[in-house]
Amino acid sequence: MKIVLVLASLLASFCITGLGQSCSEKAQEVRPQLSAEAEMEYSRNLEIAARNAVSDPSADNLIWYARRKGYLGRYKDAVDALTISLEKFPGDARIYRHRGHRLITLRCFEDAVQDLEKAAAMTKGKPDEIEPDGMPNAKNIPTSTLQSNIWYHLGLAYYLKGDLKRALKAYEKCAKVSKNNDMRVATAHWQYMTMRRMGKKVAAARLLDQFKGNIEVIENDDYLTLIRLYRGERNAEDLSKILGREAKTLGSASLGYGLGNWYFYIGETEKGLDIFRKIVAGDQWASFGYIAAEAELARQPRK
Repeated sequence: MKIVLVLASLLASFCITGLGQSCSEKAQEVRPQLSAEAEMEYSRNLEIAARNAVSDPSADNLIWYARRKGYLGRYKDAVDALTISLEKFPGDARIYRHRGHRLITLRCFEDAVQDLEKAAAMTKGKPDEIEPDGMPNAKNIPTSTLQSNIWYHLGLAYYLKGDLKRALKAYEKCAKVSKNNDMRVATAHWQYMTMRRMGKKVAAARLLDQFKGNIEVIENDDYLTLIRLYRGERNAEDLSKILGREAKTLGSASLGYGLGNWYFYIGETEKGLDIFRKIVAGDQWASFGYIAAEAELARQPRK
């Protein structure tokens, strides 16, 4: 803990400037409910990240320090740490990418768009790079890259703002740099939902032709299940039973949001809204499925 406080003092020596401050300072922050074991592990990892950043305040170490704060649910602290890091490394697209992600978590969508657009401009025409996972999957194989994450999160930020045209463009660019099944499935899922909301039913169906047959993924099983639903290979009512009465896991929030959208597409709007309400009654506040369901409910006319 002393190391974390020393690092906070070190970082405070830089002037805090940048996007998102007014929004992120005012934004609500809901900490995840972690088990005692998980909180201990994440806190230990934050302490290690803090030590590394104190001994060597490189861009890599400062980014990891901020990421470790985010895993503990300290989203505003993560944004602040990344903002301060930009004073020392203003040309590092990775800092904008990660701050854009956490600004989405804090519902600062416009600020997230600005960060992620900057990151996209900075990486344009440059070689892509694998992005290491802070929470490795079962096979300990990273499934995304810097550029795929920039475009993926930019598409999401636009989608959440209701700017479907720009969201679609971002997802199309994301698809071009999605090189493995996990990233391809995740990108296609959000791209499909965007297209359906735009009324592009035929083009959306064609998008999913690439997922015929057996597709193996490491971690995006819920998105793959939804793609099977969109392709007519899974039944919506069966997925509703799997979802159950509560959305208490990351997977249930992801699956639930896609399923709720599906009911919108087929004209069963109230079923979709019921699922969205179920998601926001759950405890996955920081998940994209929860944030999207929350935004959807906010757009509905009051009765």
